[in-house]
Amino acid sequence: MRIEWKKAPIGRRNFLKGATALGAVSMLPMRTIAQEDGVLRIRNYGDMSTMDPAHSVGVTDETIHASVYNKLIQYTPGTEWGWQMDAAAMIEQADPTHINFALRDDIGFTNGFGAMTAEDVKFSFERIIADATESPNKPDMGPLSHVEVTGEREGTIVLNDPFAPLWTIALPYITGNIVSKAATEAAGGRIGTDPAAESGPYLRTSWAAKEKTVLSRNPDWKGDAPEWDTIEILPIDDENTAEIAFDAGELDLTRVSLGSVERYRAEVPNGGTLVENPSLFYVWLGMNVDHPKLQNQKLRQAIQHAIDVPSILQAAYFSAVEPSTGIIAPGLIGNRPSGLVPAAADFEKAAALLAESGETNVTLTLDVLNKTENNTTAQIIQATLAQIGISVEINLLESGAFWSSGDNENLQLVLNRFSMAPDPSYATAWFITEQAGIWNWERFSNEEFDKLHVAASQETDVAKRDEMYRRAQDLMEESGAYRFITHEATPVVHSSRITPGLRPDGLPLLRYFGKA
Repeated sequence: MRIEWKKAPIGRRNFLKGATALGAVSMLPMRTIAQEDGVLRIRNYGDMSTMDPAHSVGVTDETIHASVYNKLIQYTPGTEWGWQMDAAAMIEQADPTHINFALRDDIGFTNGFGAMTAEDVKFSFERIIADATESPNKPDMGPLSHVEVTGEREGTIVLNDPFAPLWTIALPYITGNIVSKAATEAAGGRIGTDPAAESGPYLRTSWAAKEKTVLSRNPDWKGDAPEWDTIEILPIDDENTAEIAFDAGELDLTRVSLGSVERYRAEVPNGGTLVENPSLFYVWLGMNVDHPKLQNQKLRQAIQHAIDVPSILQAAYFSAVEPSTGIIAPGLIGNRPSGLVPAAADFEKAAALLAESGETNVTLTLDVLNKTENNTTAQIIQATLAQIGISVEINLLESGAFWSSGDNENLQLVLNRFSMAPDPSYATAWFITEQAGIWNWERFSNEEFDKLHVAASQETDVAKRDEMYRRAQDLMEESGAYRFITHEATPVVHSSRITPGLRPDGLPLLRYFGKA
């Protein structure tokens, strides 16, 4: 369920609560969005990294890609998960392993690369799974075999096995973006930070690293015309910084910190609106099982039981969220009613496990993305582990350094937060053995887990899928490599001048944003 609150402008005292972030906000252009009726300005929590869907790092890239590229189908905005036609004029599941499609005849690529064809679909999908591409998003395509081209704009997606997440992840999310075969090959086979060719309702007209991405209307777009002439996307890591920018009239939309929800419920600046959405994110403490200091399972289990999740949720999330039981959020198949390790710390059990491990004088480093709630969470973890004699040094990292940690063999403890798509396979995909050192930063490797991930994605019986995913999370927790914390929530504020097009989890679908 989504709840909306509309209130009066913010008072001076509440505004000053965020004064510590004023330095960052002062770097924004000193103008108000109300002065630019055709410009939509939103905050993204990270900067764009690439215009190549095969190498997208997630939501920060996809927010842009979904606006300038087309997919066969796109997510629909609203409170219920669903999809709608985009590049496809027709799409149907012919049998469990074959999906037929026909493209619209009015979609063309920029830079003179001509009309979109079935060959472009084939190229886009098959390059994701090609070993030479080394796409980190390959798991999203599951058992894709190939795409058969049956006509200039007709084709068939062929799977090696049935794949339930095709309709919830593969086609409407990152890997579903269709790029121009000719343009990509002309670029050397990989797209960089500049698009080789675009086809969607918007064009990415400029990008200044760590400052701003600008989208503008595609004059050749034949579909429903987008309402905004220009969209400016500002990468702002910290919610408090973004809130000050919003309060000052510099942003039309931003996700806000959970600590600010109560304030925005009372009053939203300039007649704006607070929208509270459920979240698919998952937050956890991970332990690199390959590191010499963390190869002892009993030590890892001691760490699990010494971390007090309720204390974290109270201090870092203002008791506005619930503890998680795994990587799969409530409302999705596979969510566990309870985990194997209780949310509250058990210091007696933790001390006993530490004694069993035989480890003494344990000192560890904890890598953390430098954001307010992360810093607080890390300090709670540091304090609670100290109660059983484990010393933790917190290593605060900025966005670029943190998100390159996957291949860091010296990584020990890491506080992590991943985005999610509305199918449990999207969570388990990143923790299979094949992902070790890529997105599986814990180097967790379990043969049963790997088999469950594949089997569950092929299973059509909902009850059986649910059981499989619950077991998979049991295996993660039994390894001692994970301490599950929360799925957070997704509170968003937007200005009174817009009607946002949001996914059910509160993330933006920019092509569907309208004017109030």
